[in-house]
Amino acid sequence: MSSSIGEKCTKIKQEYDSCFNTWYSEKFLKGDVTPMCDDLFFRYKDCLLKVLEEKKLDTLLADARKDNPFPNSSANSESNKKD
Repeated sequence: MSSSIGEKCTKIKQEYDSCFNTWYSEKFLKGDVTPMCDDLFFRYKDCLLKVLEEKKLDTLLADARKDNPFPNSSANSESNKKD
């Protein structure tokens, strides 16, 4: 499994990756969609957001999202309603 963009987040990323791979192969593919790794996901997300902020990448991501929003994002949906 790969390292995280932030060294301090690598351990939790690897734990999440392992949990997700187990859930996907042993549960999801057999029809069980019950979440299993949410706590690890949110812990990794929180760590990652802090690293992105420390590296000043959070503003770059926000600007990129404004310029090119995801097709199904709520911000993009709202702008389509106004047209």
